[in-house]
Amino acid sequence: MNAKVEYSLFDDVNKVVDDAASHMDIHPGLLEQIKLCNSIYKFSFPLKNGDGTYTVLLGYRVQHSHHKLPVKGGIRYSSFVNEEEVKGLAALMTYKCALVNIPYGGAKGGVRIDPKKYTVDQLEKITRRYTSELIKKKFIGPAIDVPAPDYGTSSREMAWIVDTFEAFNPDVINAKGCVTGKPLSQHGIEGRTEATGMGVFIGIREAVSVKEDMNALGLKVGLKGKKIIIQGLGNVGYYSAKYLSEAGARIIGIAEYNGGIWDENGIDIERIKVYQTENKTFKGYAKGQFIEDGNSLLTKPCDILIPAALENQITVQNAHDIKAKIIGEAANGPVTQEANTILLEKGIMIIPDMYLNAGGVTVSYFEWLKNLSRVSFGKLEKRYDMKKYEELLLGIEKATGDSFSEEQKRIIIKGASERDLVNSGLEETMVTAYHHMNGVRKEKGIKDLRTAGFIVALERIAISYTDLGIFP
Repeated sequence: MNAKVEYSLFDDVNKVVDDAASHMDIHPGLLEQIKLCNSIYKFSFPLKNGDGTYTVLLGYRVQHSHHKLPVKGGIRYSSFVNEEEVKGLAALMTYKCALVNIPYGGAKGGVRIDPKKYTVDQLEKITRRYTSELIKKKFIGPAIDVPAPDYGTSSREMAWIVDTFEAFNPDVINAKGCVTGKPLSQHGIEGRTEATGMGVFIGIREAVSVKEDMNALGLKVGLKGKKIIIQGLGNVGYYSAKYLSEAGARIIGIAEYNGGIWDENGIDIERIKVYQTENKTFKGYAKGQFIEDGNSLLTKPCDILIPAALENQITVQNAHDIKAKIIGEAANGPVTQEANTILLEKGIMIIPDMYLNAGGVTVSYFEWLKNLSRVSFGKLEKRYDMKKYEELLLGIEKATGDSFSEEQKRIIIKGASERDLVNSGLEETMVTAYHHMNGVRKEKGIKDLRTAGFIVALERIAISYTDLGIFP
C-alpha cells in the first residue's frame, strides 16, 4: 500500500507562482530564490502542568523572503500547525505584501497546541517562552521580524509578546514596533481589530462594481441583494458579514465547525454573534434552520461564498458541487490548487486570499509606522484642520449670506481621527490593488485573478532583487 501524501500548502503556493511566472520573462535563478524560504526555525520547549508533569510543545517561525525587511506575518496556535503549513502561509505573506505594495517580506509562526485546552496562565507562559525563543535567535524585532495575531491568538497574546521583548531589550526605543495587533493600551492602533474584515468587504465591493465582470457571471452590479454564505464567524467572518450586510447584501448561511445556520430571508449578524458568544453554537437559535454539518453549507446556492476559517476547505472532494458565482477567500489558502482549476472551469470568479485578506497586514503596517514615529495618526494636525475648516465656513457664510446648520458644521469641521485615517488608508490600498490586479488579468488574457495577483507580486519582488544587482 502506498503511503498517504500529506497536503502541502507551500507546494500549492509554489504551483501558482510557477503558473504566474509562465506569463512573465523572469530569470529562472531569480524565480527559484523568490520561491524558497530564507530561514526556518523549528524548536521545542517544555510546559509545566498543574500536576507537576511536563508537556513538550513544538514551535515554528518561518521567514520566507528577505527582499524587504522587516518580515511580517502572524502567529497561530492550532493543533494542525506543521512546517509545510507555516512555510506556505509565510510565502503567501510575501506575495500578499508585494501585491498591495506594503514594504515587508513574508513570515509566519505558530505553536502546535489547541488553545482551548489551556488556561490563560498556561497560554501566557507558552507565549512568553515562544517569544524568548525568537529573541534568542533574532527572529523578532521592529527592524527584523514583526509578528501579528492569527488563528488562535489575539491582541492579548501580542501584549505578552511586546512585554517580553521589552524586558529583554530595555534600550530599544522602538520596541513597541516588534509586534502589531496590540491592544490600544499597548500602543496598538484604532481599526486593527476589524481591519481584515473591512478589507474583505472593500475587496468584494470593488469586484462586484465592475459591470463587465458581473455581466459575465450573470449578476447585477453592486452588493445590494447579493446572497452570501460565510464559513467561520470569528473575527474576520464577523466583520466581513457585518459590513457586507450593512451595504445591502443578505447573509443567508453561516458555517461553523460545530454546525451552521441557514435562513433564506437573511441572518441578523449582530444577534447571531451575540447568541454564538453566549452559547458557543448556533443550535437553538430562534430564527433560521440549524444545520448539523456546517460545511455542507459551502455547496448551497448563493451569489458569493466567503471561506473565512482555515486553509484547505474547498478541495477536489467538494469543488464540483460549489454553486456560488463568486468565492471570496477571506481565509488563507481555503481553496486548493486542484479545486481552483475545477472552479475556474465552472466559470466561478475567485477573489484570492493574497489580496482579499490583506486588510490585516495593511493596518498592521500603519500600526508599525505609528510605533516607529511614536505619535498617533491625526494627533498633530486634527485641531489645526478643524480650525481651518471653521474659518472657511465662516468666510462662505459671510460671502453668501447663507448659514450652515449645526449638523452640517459638525460634519464639515470634524478633523480626521486615527480611525478615519486608518480606514482611508486601508480603502485606498484595497481599491488600488484590486483594479491593478484585475487590469493585469485582462491584459494577459487569463481567467484567474490569483494568477494575475501573483504576476503583480512577482514583478515587484523581482525589481527589488534586480535593483540590488543580485540578478540581471
